[in-house]
Amino acid sequence: MGTTGNPTAPAEAASLLRLVTAGSVDDGKSTLVGRLLHDSRSLPADQLAAVVEASQVRGLDTPDLALFTDGLRAEREQGITIDVAYRHFATARRRFILADTPGHVQYTRNMVTGASTAELALILVDARAGLGEQTRRHTAVAALLGVPHVVLVVNKMDLVGHAEPVFAAITEEFARYAAALDVRRVDAVPVSALHGDNVVTPSAGMPWYRGPTLLERLETAPIGADPAARPARLPVQYVIRARTSGHREYRGYAGQLTSGRLRPGDSVTVLPAGITTTVAALDVLGEPSDEVRAPQSVAVRLADDIDVSRGDMIAADPLPQMTRDVAATVVHLAERPLRTGDRVLLKHATRTLRAVVTDIPYSIAVDTLARVEPTDGGARLRMNDIGRVLLRTAEPVTMDDYRDHRDTGSFLLIDPAGGDTLTAGLHTAGPE
Repeated sequence: MGTTGNPTAPAEAASLLRLVTAGSVDDGKSTLVGRLLHDSRSLPADQLAAVVEASQVRGLDTPDLALFTDGLRAEREQGITIDVAYRHFATARRRFILADTPGHVQYTRNMVTGASTAELALILVDARAGLGEQTRRHTAVAALLGVPHVVLVVNKMDLVGHAEPVFAAITEEFARYAAALDVRRVDAVPVSALHGDNVVTPSAGMPWYRGPTLLERLETAPIGADPAARPARLPVQYVIRARTSGHREYRGYAGQLTSGRLRPGDSVTVLPAGITTTVAALDVLGEPSDEVRAPQSVAVRLADDIDVSRGDMIAADPLPQMTRDVAATVVHLAERPLRTGDRVLLKHATRTLRAVVTDIPYSIAVDTLARVEPTDGGARLRMNDIGRVLLRTAEPVTMDDYRDHRDTGSFLLIDPAGGDTLTAGLHTAGPE
């Protein structure tokens, strides 16, 4: 994305932060995203001009910042209800990928998608309304997905007279809720997205707030642990068998390294076969490489002639769990309820296999976070429910604990009849 003249050109080597916006509808998310992009000078000149013109046609004296996301909203209205709209922008200190997710309850699945790769969640709250059900649901989803950092943005402070007690009460209530979810870090910023208070520039109307602006929070938020520091995991996406005269014996196993690093000579195990071998060579973009680090894509050549197929995993110690009994916390995304006894497809990394739901011991009330056990013998999860599910797979599956590996600890449940996505699952062992 081009910019409109950022005085300090974005540094290519600056760190990258992935963030997701969340919160109830009408809390001002579109205006906040527009204000953040506008005031940080991260908008293309042609888009800025188009919004200025559209605002003038509507009789407005200043650009309607919410219009910056209108194109994204129109896409959703045309039926793109699964994809998330992403915005790339940068300052001199950091690059950002912002996942813009809608606030409507029926689009909770979008929020799940956006939060699945985020390291920071912006949870918006209307200062007049306080925490709503969707605010709590989005916060719970962010916590379950392991988003390590949450920033509470109390918006529309201009409509409550910039009153510090309003901000303090909302912050205190949110902190109690987040603590019950074991969210490790929460920061709070009072803003008026409409007027730009505390978004990029400090607010003259709230002198009692002495913390950093929202953009400063984003620029200084700690980045999560380096995925390359964890044990290597390579779900095999494609087996490359060269047919050229000079490479008739070539066999490489290609995919994205989701965690860890690999070097020639490293000991690895091919799962689910459980055969241990060594890395003979690595190829990146067709060229030999001495080392690859997550999240690079790579073709791995092995020292031994082993039967390896798409869906297998090449892993380093400690190895993921091999099991047919999967216990997971899930977010149900489909209108069709998920019931005990349902036969589904489980999509994990590059592998899809048959499974059956053996139990749904409880769902979670998003207001109180209390466990709700089924009382009528018909355990089920409805759309947007969060709950605990036990599954039995037709074949052993190699799955990490989600708390250790987000990519290889998560999965989707799919309707085998129509192919629709039913449920997002996070494998966590134990009695949770």
